[in-house]
Amino acid sequence: MPGNARATQLKALFGVFLALPAVAADVDPRLLGRWWGTTGTERERIDVGFEFSRGADGKLMTRITQPIMNYYGQAAGEAQWDGERLSNATLKLSLALDGDALRGHYPGPNSEIELKRVDKLPSEPTPPRLPAGPEPRWQTRLGGQIFASPIVADGVAYVGSTAGVFNAVDARDGKLRWAYATGAAIHGAAAVTGDAVYFADDGGTLHRLDRSNGKPQWRRTLHAPVPRVLPHPQVFDWDWQGAQPLVVDGIVYIGGGDGRMHAIDAASGEPRWSFATGGKIRSGAALDGERVVFGSEDHFVYALDRHSGQLAWRFDTGAAVDATPVVHEGRVFVGNRGYGLHALSAETGELAWKLFFWGSWVESTPVVVDGTLYIGSSDLRRVSAIDPADGRVLWRSDVFGWTWGTPLVIDDRIYVAAAGGAPYFIRHVASLASLDRKTGRMLTRRPLPDTGGHQWGVAGSIARAGDTLIVASIEGALYGFPL
Repeated sequence: MPGNARATQLKALFGVFLALPAVAADVDPRLLGRWWGTTGTERERIDVGFEFSRGADGKLMTRITQPIMNYYGQAAGEAQWDGERLSNATLKLSLALDGDALRGHYPGPNSEIELKRVDKLPSEPTPPRLPAGPEPRWQTRLGGQIFASPIVADGVAYVGSTAGVFNAVDARDGKLRWAYATGAAIHGAAAVTGDAVYFADDGGTLHRLDRSNGKPQWRRTLHAPVPRVLPHPQVFDWDWQGAQPLVVDGIVYIGGGDGRMHAIDAASGEPRWSFATGGKIRSGAALDGERVVFGSEDHFVYALDRHSGQLAWRFDTGAAVDATPVVHEGRVFVGNRGYGLHALSAETGELAWKLFFWGSWVESTPVVVDGTLYIGSSDLRRVSAIDPADGRVLWRSDVFGWTWGTPLVIDDRIYVAAAGGAPYFIRHVASLASLDRKTGRMLTRRPLPDTGGHQWGVAGSIARAGDTLIVASIEGALYGFPL
């Protein structure tokens, strides 16, 4: 990726660059060289390093090494020295010499930082060579791209693609049971009930199909088509998610690109109510008793009375929300594109805690199993285990690619899928992996080949069908792997 694109990302992560006068001629020579230290809060401590050097023009230049965010010698703009403090506006970094140490503040949770001089800084690790795990039992090519997560019910996997076709695939052998063409791309997962399957397409239409044969039972147009921007190397308004319907007591709740949460009668397709937000809704809703909870790209998380659509509360996360909230033991857990995982009171929407993801969007929907929250990430590349009570990080495991899906927890293992992408300012490579649930140690890793596009691998979650793992690739194929 060109340097200006890297600078754009760093400014987005750490703040708007402020033009300050260069005073490099008076730089204390003790500042030059490499520094290494730790920063963070009681929830998580991380390692971070800097290299300060004079450029050809005499300016004081900065490079950052931050392994948790996969930066290794990343150019980070000009630093300033005023005789007492070293600052870097791009990084919101402020440091002072204190004997043989640099001490000050670092962005994110505004943590204190202490750095010591070192001879060298860490270099980027390579993915480990591990057993790949079993070969797939079957592969079914479906066409288009698949960003949605497959949903499994009674031995059948249901998934749509950007080709505008919704598919039902036998999870035992990969044979296509039926397919239904909508004529508009499908980006969201489906909801399955006893005799029906529900999903929405990019034409703004909600569909109900007969599960047994794929015949349409009704269609409801929710809104006019809304354009979306798919992932691109230099355009970062990525918009690849789609809302999954939530079906409760005969009502379908689904958000739309029009920014409205819609309540639709599941039997007839007739509208019950809708609620307007200020941005597109690209993720699903969660049920909390008599309320539905969801996020919007207008930065807010909303809780509505599920019968009337009346607002119970809303919370401003500060950035677009495009992950489905999870409700667990009186709290709502949801990430956003502002680099944070939020824990909110399900009753009032008040913030209980926020965990900073060090500059990474948090687009994975978490899962809570046996008192531990597991979640993927975006540029962080890590699957994390977190204490839901206080947001304390138990472990983070680098899987070397975008982990947008929900980790699949089975017994003592966690199964995760990652997407790769190039060109990009952080290396992302695609794989299927399994982790030790207690420690996060990677046990198996199956690399997924670069297929030539900007992105490849898996965007959604892994599903389980008995002893088979169902995986949908961005390239448009569905796979069945032995568990």
